[in-house]
Amino acid sequence: MKLWGGRFSKSTDKSVDDFNSSIRFDSRMYKQDIRGSQAHAKMLGKQGIISKEDSELIVKTLGEILVDIEDGKVDFTIDAEDIHMNIETILISRIGDVGKRLHTGRSRNDQVALDTRLYLRDEAEELSQMLDSLLSSLLDIADKNLDTIMPGYTHLQKAQPITFAHHIMAYYEMFSRDKSRLCDWKERMNILPLGSGALAGTTYPLDRDFVAKELEFSDITKNSIDGVSDRDFVCELAFVLSMIMVHLSRFSEEIILWSSNEFSFVELDDAYSTGSSIMPQKKNPDIAELARGKSGRVFGDLMGLLTMMKGLPLAYNKDMQEDKEQIFDAVDTVKMCLPVFEGMLSTMTLRKDKMLRGAKGGFTNATDVADYLVKKGLPFRDAHAVVGKMVAYCLDKDTVIDALTLDEFKSFSDIFTDDVYDAISLETCVNMRKIVGGPAKDTMKKIIDEYRK
Repeated sequence: MKLWGGRFSKSTDKSVDDFNSSIRFDSRMYKQDIRGSQAHAKMLGKQGIISKEDSELIVKTLGEILVDIEDGKVDFTIDAEDIHMNIETILISRIGDVGKRLHTGRSRNDQVALDTRLYLRDEAEELSQMLDSLLSSLLDIADKNLDTIMPGYTHLQKAQPITFAHHIMAYYEMFSRDKSRLCDWKERMNILPLGSGALAGTTYPLDRDFVAKELEFSDITKNSIDGVSDRDFVCELAFVLSMIMVHLSRFSEEIILWSSNEFSFVELDDAYSTGSSIMPQKKNPDIAELARGKSGRVFGDLMGLLTMMKGLPLAYNKDMQEDKEQIFDAVDTVKMCLPVFEGMLSTMTLRKDKMLRGAKGGFTNATDVADYLVKKGLPFRDAHAVVGKMVAYCLDKDTVIDALTLDEFKSFSDIFTDDVYDAISLETCVNMRKIVGGPAKDTMKKIIDEYRK
């Protein structure tokens, strides 16, 4: 007999049990379910809703069940449907009628809302630590490459010279925002739904604030209907995870390009590369490619959650059981990607000579030539036109601006003097960009030091 089966005259069909059950995926929330039940039982005893003795026995036995689960001594069953009913069934099997008192003043609707919040809060803490580790690695890489000049791109066309430190720190900003979003998410999520009942609360004198304190929630939900039907926190976390994957995917795309023979800016460590079954020369950036590919999987989880929620009337509906597999998959995927991606980054070798050579081509200092003329008094639009003609001339002569003679410079404008060569060197181009946010070595060093603190 199901724990809810009193109203029914026959058992559910076996196929219905299989279809209806969520134990195969929500069993991972056993710690959170037990923790939530222990807090609920303590409160029931404190409030005199059940006896102190019964409360203490329930809390103690739940602790023993937790140990047995972690020791592999417990088998969950489909018949009990979900993690909540499985644990309650085990509890009742061990302490009889006392175990049946645990669910007083509680519904599976507010219980699952609680478990999901507790589980995702724990997972988000792990994700936050992984982001911290990645951010630390990015700072280390940037600190070692304040002088490593490379071309910066727009439209995947060479644009201006920057440093590898400057480029890497752009990703630091992205992942830093991701961590900030996780913190913001926790603030909105960390509200206790337990006590909402099925949708209309309960007549028992529950002390919801006591349970919130026991479980480290910052507040309690103020509307019982919303308390059981809200899955904003699931969708929002899926969005945060999607943004992490966007940033991993963009970074992966660049690493894939940089490791190609056409760029040769980086070489990936053998431990983070794979080969070909037919082409012996190949060294493939599979880690970066998989991270890029798995982004679509996480985006799909987010879209599935939004689609599942968009048409649901209040309050709880069974559709909402579908949130678990999608958010669990999104969390698992990001947790899988972050450490291996960090390992790949930390072990890759930079081809600094290739980066510098790349920066010297493609007229990356053309803007600085225009700025030189502006500082000598020429309006920017006129300077822009002059340098455009110089670039066309260099392309025709198969040369670069730096290699022009002073006479050639003067053929385009009398303003040019021999100080132009220093003014447009790549080192000057980079280090004169001292404005906050720019690539100058001193500026970048200050930013890196600030972030380390």
